[in-house]
Amino acid sequence: MFRRPWAALRRDPVLTVLLLALVVLQTGWPRPWASLPGLVDWQTILTLTGLLWLTKAVELSGFLDWLAQRLVSRLRNERMLALLMVGFAAGLATVLTNDVALFVVVPLALSLARIAPLRVERLIVFLALAVNAGSTLTPLGNPQNLFLWQASGTSFALFVAWMAPLAAGLMLLLLALTAVAFDARPLHLSERGARHGVAWRHFALLAALFAAFIVLTDHHQVVWACALAAAGCLALQRRALRAIDWLLLLIFVLMFVVLRLLAGLPEVHAQLARIDLSVVSHVYWSAALVSQVISNVPAAILLAEYSHQWRALAYGVSVGGFGFAVGSLANLIALRMAGTTRIWWKFHMVSIPFFIATTLIGLGVLRFIG
Repeated sequence: MFRRPWAALRRDPVLTVLLLALVVLQTGWPRPWASLPGLVDWQTILTLTGLLWLTKAVELSGFLDWLAQRLVSRLRNERMLALLMVGFAAGLATVLTNDVALFVVVPLALSLARIAPLRVERLIVFLALAVNAGSTLTPLGNPQNLFLWQASGTSFALFVAWMAPLAAGLMLLLLALTAVAFDARPLHLSERGARHGVAWRHFALLAALFAAFIVLTDHHQVVWACALAAAGCLALQRRALRAIDWLLLLIFVLMFVVLRLLAGLPEVHAQLARIDLSVVSHVYWSAALVSQVISNVPAAILLAEYSHQWRALAYGVSVGGFGFAVGSLANLIALRMAGTTRIWWKFHMVSIPFFIATTLIGLGVLRFIG
C-alpha cells in the first residue's frame, strides 16, 4: 500500500525536504490546516498544468525530434549547438517568461540527446541559467520583475534601461562559461533518432493553441487557458493529459505553502527589521541571500514591504535566482524535466560559483550607476 509513495520520496529529495519542512513549520508555528490551500498561487499551478499538457502534446507530435535532427545536421559542433541553445533560451525568456521558455527548450534538448551524443544534463543546467539571465531584462521575463515593475510605478522602457547593464553582464559571463564548458567535439546522428514522421496538422493546431494559451494567461484568463489546453490535448493528443509529471505539480503546491509559511514567520520579519534597508547595498545583499532560502519571487514580495529601492531589489532577486535550486522556480522546473537525480549536484557545481560571480557583477553595476 505504501510502497509507491515511499519509492517516490526516495527518488525525489526535493519532495522529501518540503514534506519535512512542512511538518517542522506546522509543529513549531502551527496554522490551521484548512488555511494552507490559501497560500498556494493556484493560477500559477493551473498555468503550469496547461504548459505541461501542451509541451507533452507537441513532443508526442514528433516535431521536436524532427527539429533536433535538423539542428544536429547543420550544427555538428557541440559548442556551437550549446551557444545557440543558450542564446535562444535567454532571448525567449525576455518575452515569454523564464518558465515558459524552459517548456520549449528543455524538451528540445532531450530530443537532441536522443539522436546525438550530447551531454544533455550539462546543457539543461546551462539552459536553466540562461532563462534566468535572459528574463532579467524585461518586466515580462519573470514574476518578480513583473511585481517590482508594477510596484515601482516606472515605465516599461525605464525598467528595461535599469536592468540592461545587469542582463548584459550576466549574458556575457554565461556565454563565456558556455564556450568553456562545451568543446568542439563533433555531433553525429545516431541510430537512436526518431524515424517516424511529424503529425504536421496536429503540430500546427497545437502551436496555435500554445499561442492562444499565452495570450489568455497574459490577460489573466488562466482558467480558460487551462480549459483550452485540456480540450485541445483531448482532441489531438489524449495521451498527453496523463503523461505529464504530476509530481512536479505537487512539489510546486508544497513549495508555495512551505515558502510562504517561512516568509511569514515573526522571526523572519524581526530579523529584516534590524537591517537598514535604506542603504542600497543592504537591500541588494538581502534580496540575493533571502532568495536562496525562500526563492526570489517571495523574497521580492517580502522585501518590498521594507524598502522602495526598486532597482537594488530587482538586481538582488535577479542574481538570487542562481545559487541554490530553490532560488528560482524555473530551476526546479528544468531539473525535474531532466528526469534524472544526478543533475541536481551537477547544477549546483555550476550554479553556486555562478551566483558568487553574478552577485559581484550586480554589486559593481549598482555602484557604477550610483
